[in-house]
Formats: sequence, C-alpha cells, structure tokens
Amino acid sequence: MRKIKSTEEIVYQVFVNALLLLTLLIVCIPLLRVITMSFTPIKSGRQILGGLLIPFSDWSVAAYQQLLTHPAFLSSLANSMIILVLGTTINLLLTIPLAYVLSIKGLPGRKFLNILVLIPFLFNPGLIPTYLVVTKLNLIDTYWAVILPGAVSVYNCFVMRGFFEGIPEDFKEAARIDGAGEFYILRRIILPLSKPIILTVGLFYGVSHWNEFFAPLLYLNDTKLQPLPVLLRNILLAANVNEYVDTNAMSAAPIQSLKAASVVLTTLPMVIVYPWIQKHFTKGTLVGGIKG
Repeated sequence: MRKIKSTEEIVYQVFVNALLLLTLLIVCIPLLRVITMSFTPIKSGRQILGGLLIPFSDWSVAAYQQLLTHPAFLSSLANSMIILVLGTTINLLLTIPLAYVLSIKGLPGRKFLNILVLIPFLFNPGLIPTYLVVTKLNLIDTYWAVILPGAVSVYNCFVMRGFFEGIPEDFKEAARIDGAGEFYILRRIILPLSKPIILTVGLFYGVSHWNEFFAPLLYLNDTKLQPLPVLLRNILLAANVNEYVDTNAMSAAPIQSLKAASVVLTTLPMVIVYPWIQKHFTKGTLVGGIKG
C-alpha cells in the first residue's frame, strides 16, 4: 500500500528540490559562460563577449587551435603528465605507510608521533627556507623540485589514518596471532580494504599536481620542463600584450576566449576522471573525515 505524504512532507520536498535546483543553476551558469566564451568568435574586428549563448553556427575553435597548436604544447602536456604520475605515486608510497603507523593503537609513542607530524601542518616553514633547501639539494630544473617538497600532505595523511582506524581491529589481531608482521598486515589486509581512501587521497594529490603552477614557476627555469599551466599562463601574457599593442595582429582569437579555453583544457582531464571514482571518493571522504 502506497503511503500518502502529509502536507508538511510535500512542502519540505518542494523546498529541498527548489534549493537543489538553485544550487545547480549557481554552479552551471558560470560553467556554461566559460564554455561559451571559449568558442566566441571574432566578428567585424570586434569581440562578441559576455553572452551565455551564441548560435552554434557562429562558434569558433580558434582559441583551442591557438593553444593546441602552440609549439610547446605537447612537451608541456608531457611534463604535466610526468609530474602527475610520478608525484602521485611517490605521495601514495609515502602517505600510506605513515598513515598506517599512526593508526596503530598499541604503538609506543603514538601520540608523540601524531603531534610531530601535525607540527609542520600548523607551522609552515615558509617559502624562503623551502627554496634554500631545494637549492642546496641541487634540485633546481628537475621534476623533483616540484614533487619532493610536498611529498606528504599532513591533511591527506590524517584522512587516511582515520580510514585505517575504522577497519576492525579483529582482522589485524588475528593476523598478528598467526605471526604476521605489520608490513604483511598492511599489504594483505589493510590495502585490499582501503580502495576508497586510496583513490580519494590519490585524487587529491593528482589534482594538486595537475594544477601545479607556482612551484614550477619558481624552480623550473628551463622552458622544456615547464608544465601545462605555466605554458598557458605565458600564452595568455603574450596575448594580453598583443591585445594592447596591435589587436589581433598575432592572435586569431579574443583574449577572453583564450582565457576561457585555457580553463576548459586544464579542468577537462579531472572532469573526465572524477565520474569513474565518484562512488569511492564519496565513501573515502566521509569515512576518513569522520574517523579522523
């Protein structure tokens, strides 16, 4: 028998749906504006900007062509992929063991270790000391200068620690009684049960590396090593100069279209990846955040 909803329930449901629809519009309108602007053409020497919708027949891919056909685009894309894959791998290889050690309840000095790890999170050493360390280690103009200073995120480590603490102790104790070591427990018991948090933390690290801008700008003087965000910034700077010196003398697209297209290109890979791990991402974030 179907339950009849009361007036209060109907009003509440309508209110929630209206609020969700309003939130969706708030999110989608700026996104639609950016996508539309990235296809904005030049007509009669003037830029058509500001509108949310442009007739499909008037769309132009000039901004994307200018960015994708840049001589350094492929090398910068490869640099970004190297930093992304290598950096995320190192992040997880260091974060997983550290988070597991901090989650062991019977570990001597566990509180002290947690405080020791928390101190760099609360008191950041700052830019100058970090730059001096990177310079002394001769990491300038290498990928390691971008990857190693942020090899372990304390926030991600604590989120992962919270997830590990949520795994029943019975599994671990049974393995210890059978003579298994901590590394064996981590590899054979913890990791197979931790796919959601590993994918979640991996996504956090991956997005951070993909959007890496300031560190490459600071440490990578060799243009052959610069990642995609730095290249897009250089193209936009050149387009800005071109806009004020001689409009459209060198650029086939409006400067606003180039900016919008660069936003779309940098966000597209993560937008494609996220739906594949959305289920695990939600579970990992909720469980790790609550337990942490």
